[in-house]
Amino acid sequence: MKYRHFDRRARLLAQRPWTERERRIVWRGLTGRMAIAIEPLIGMVFMAFITWGIVWRAQHVPADQTLIKIAPIFGLGFLLFLGYFIAVLVAPFAAYLQTFKPIYVLDGYVRYREPDEYSESDARGYVAALFPDESVACEWEWLGKKRLVNATIPSLIEFSTYAGIHRIDGKATGLLPDEEMPVLAIGMNQRLPKG
Repeated sequence: MKYRHFDRRARLLAQRPWTERERRIVWRGLTGRMAIAIEPLIGMVFMAFITWGIVWRAQHVPADQTLIKIAPIFGLGFLLFLGYFIAVLVAPFAAYLQTFKPIYVLDGYVRYREPDEYSESDARGYVAALFPDESVACEWEWLGKKRLVNATIPSLIEFSTYAGIHRIDGKATGLLPDEEMPVLAIGMNQRLPKG
């Protein structure tokens, strides 16, 4: 999740570490992505093996010295698979690393607001954790399907800068699933409510 604003005063708020259950949920999401990343990993190994084989053959077999001209094609293939591999794992790995940072606890307000003139064209709005003086502690883009309307609600909030608001008045916001995730996060799609 992308946050728009983080006030350094939030670092002075009460903090708690991520629980083992919360960290395990994020870990299982990461392992699910690692399972998907096997495809580009195999592609990388295959392209690297072919590139190495072509270079080796061009250097050791005199009749095939011109074969080296096609090695860069497979080297490029290796780089493309490497980019794919990194793209698949960057976000979940970053999310897992964030579980070692604190979750802040704030007795203040939750503010929902409409998109503004600086928002992307498809933006749905922003949600923010506010200090008791109603200044912004942290604000995130709203990723929901419905467009937000302006509202400010007094609340006890638990939030992390990377993920967003975890709990409002002790109730989970759905940022992390309430139930345990399956191994490799396989089968999560069938658990989602229909409609």
